[in-house]
Amino acid sequence: MSSLFTASKSLVIVLQLVLRVFPLVDRELTHWRQYASRCPSPELKTQALASIASKKFHCQGGSVFSLYPGVKTVSFTKFIVALQTISDYLDNLCDRAGVRDEAAFRQLHRAMTDALEPESAIENYYAYYPLKNDGGYLAALVQTCRAEVARLPSYSKVKPLVLTLASLYSDLQVYKHLDLSERDQKMNQWTSASLAAYPGILPQEFAAASGSTLGIFMLAALTSASPLSEDQVQNTFHAYFPWIDGLHILLDYLIDLAEDAENGDLNFITYYQDTDQIKNRLIHFTRQSFSASSQLPQSIFALTVTSGLLAMYLSDPKTALPPSREIKTALLNEGGCYTKILYKLCQLLRQYRRL
Repeated sequence: MSSLFTASKSLVIVLQLVLRVFPLVDRELTHWRQYASRCPSPELKTQALASIASKKFHCQGGSVFSLYPGVKTVSFTKFIVALQTISDYLDNLCDRAGVRDEAAFRQLHRAMTDALEPESAIENYYAYYPLKNDGGYLAALVQTCRAEVARLPSYSKVKPLVLTLASLYSDLQVYKHLDLSERDQKMNQWTSASLAAYPGILPQEFAAASGSTLGIFMLAALTSASPLSEDQVQNTFHAYFPWIDGLHILLDYLIDLAEDAENGDLNFITYYQDTDQIKNRLIHFTRQSFSASSQLPQSIFALTVTSGLLAMYLSDPKTALPPSREIKTALLNEGGCYTKILYKLCQLLRQYRRL
């Protein structure tokens, strides 16, 4: 397959994303913004609206999976926006409301796994959280995900791995938001118990990979493949976890490096020894992501996701600051000409406030 053919097919995906899917994302977020504005609790309303306003690009990036071949784009976009909004809202509740209670965080994040398990009961997700009355906002998000998941063909074939990723995501969110006096100990215990299955990656890299929802979206999209083999499911899982998922969150932390230092927030990039190690490890994740992507059935789609991650995050103006600037140059060179084209496109979209 020629590089020109790959680039042209990939560019079609990106143009469809911007012209067709972004308006669907906007429509869904408008719906959830209106719902959140009716939350009886002022603080819950504030955090719900803030998560939508400040993290819209998470939904935009994730929505690319609604363009996977065979997927019903409109309904899958609804699923992506609802699940990503749960993720972003809960992150705010754990990070910005002054709460540091492990049981409260664990119960809140039952919403993530319940959203992906249509047969489970809806729980009281605020049972241990000091604020409780959201007017049904979180439960409505969960129900929307479940309704869309129930329509996915062959979902039973991916559900165990989807729930594995959701559980890892929940574990990370619980531990990373604990008080500093216990956070590192709990994080170390958690990663140490899991790293044996992933030789060659560092504890912070396993934790970072756990923080991505992309693998969940990809496995759900994969159910549109007919017939869907166990090999396809396993190969897709291992391409995304830890490589593409890890690259996703490491890039996210890279652009937030200065902001997190100012706010005293955990940032996995600070766990590296120096700028050279950051650069080398991100290059490693980039290479592994491209290599794994090229082996998947819809390789052009997977390669577009990997190039798109680099382009979207590295086009953020915050990467103009050191040490991110040097790392950005190295990663764009690693990504090749097509990634650089997408990078320029993302810069243009940012200029016109579409990202």
